[in-house]
Amino acid sequence: MKLNNSEVFSAYAQYYDLLYRDKDYEGEARFVKGLIQKYAPNAKNLLELGCGTGIHAEKLAAAGYSVHGVDLSAEMLKWAEERLRHLPEKEAKMLSFSCGDIRQFHHRDQFDAVISLFHVMSYQVENSDLAAVFNTVKQHLNPKGVFIFDCWYGPAVLSDPPVVRVKRLEDERIEVTRIAEPKMYPNENRVDVHYQVFIKDKSTGGVEILKETHNMRYLFMPEILGLCEGCGFSILEAREWMTDKEPGLDTWGVYFVVGA
Repeated sequence: MKLNNSEVFSAYAQYYDLLYRDKDYEGEARFVKGLIQKYAPNAKNLLELGCGTGIHAEKLAAAGYSVHGVDLSAEMLKWAEERLRHLPEKEAKMLSFSCGDIRQFHHRDQFDAVISLFHVMSYQVENSDLAAVFNTVKQHLNPKGVFIFDCWYGPAVLSDPPVVRVKRLEDERIEVTRIAEPKMYPNENRVDVHYQVFIKDKSTGGVEILKETHNMRYLFMPEILGLCEGCGFSILEAREWMTDKEPGLDTWGVYFVVGA
């Protein structure tokens, strides 16, 4: 079954949490909390753009923040809502989710911080997409709030290009084999990652085959400066994700903290 871009994350949802079960969500939430405390110490409510299945949101709610997560995939949000039902009541009340396009999203509230994690910004491959997301942030951010996001960092992607990778995982229900084949478009600052995903149902032995393409854009500092200037923002900090290393030719994942 071959999927178009609008369908990718609906199919992705069924094995997403398995694929990233070793991801350090707890540590990443602490890292984000530290950035929020540094740059918006009075923050109480957060907006997460591209929340996926809601694990970062859950961890941040446990840290004391009210979090509203938005995602384009209704299937991802089904998993988020299912997780919500198993949380302690106090934490569950700190979380809410809605389905929407982060380029066009509107919420009645403003927020002390907006976050967008796990390279969601790199899925905004057109200039108009990036500008639209920054406009969403501007509309929803309180005057002293901050926007925290991470992305694929251009200098490192060009210095150390992506290669074919194979990942195999399983749980009590399914076995997943995912083959990732990247194709670079250097004049467009884009990498199309073509996935073949084999999902075996352990109870029946049946195998479902998915073909996905994730269109990813790598970003450079001058681009982000331009986006910030267009919204009246400035870059407060830019470092390697989780290490605080100076961005350079070996820092694929870089986070940015921006604000007015």
